[in-house]
Amino acid sequence: MDEDVTDIYEEFGDSRLPPGQRETEDFPVLSKSGTPSWKRETWSFDVWGAVETERTFDFEEFRDLPATTQRQDFHCVTGWSTFDREFTGVPFPTLAAAAGVRDDATHVLFHALDGYTTDLPLSDCMRESVLFAYRLDGEPLPEPHGGPLRVLTPHKYAYKGAKWVDGVEFLTESERGYWEQRGYSASANPWNEERYG
Repeated sequence: MDEDVTDIYEEFGDSRLPPGQRETEDFPVLSKSGTPSWKRETWSFDVWGAVETERTFDFEEFRDLPATTQRQDFHCVTGWSTFDREFTGVPFPTLAAAAGVRDDATHVLFHALDGYTTDLPLSDCMRESVLFAYRLDGEPLPEPHGGPLRVLTPHKYAYKGAKWVDGVEFLTESERGYWEQRGYSASANPWNEERYG
């Protein structure tokens, strides 16, 4: 285990379990429209927008990026939390460094295979705990949980962590994503119960 980030709540509140949440031993599966199909030989991950070098990684190239294993908590906006999940993947700052983020970049829009998008300020993403994860509890990330690759945002509700992520767009201003366009909070802080905008 490289890092335990389950104490991240201390930045935001007094309790590891945010208000309005219930702890579960399970790891429920939720999505907007079911699990998309993909093939390892054609899968790619793109980085573009306000960067010095736009990048495209195939499956193996992405797996060759420096990775870490972290124990994280996971908070769903529907009211459940699961603790001590072990994820392995590439920290967001590592990917940002590979593309060379420009000084005028202020936001990040995550894109997914099923058309899902979600936006966060760049400052909220530049944490080692924001992870592009491809392993869960020592096994390849199951497709229902976002495999081959999902974003983890342990300091936000989980809809900010796109499942089946296949690209990151660096923006110079905010752009609302799928759930944000439908009334969900742009900030999504679980300890302030920022569920809806």
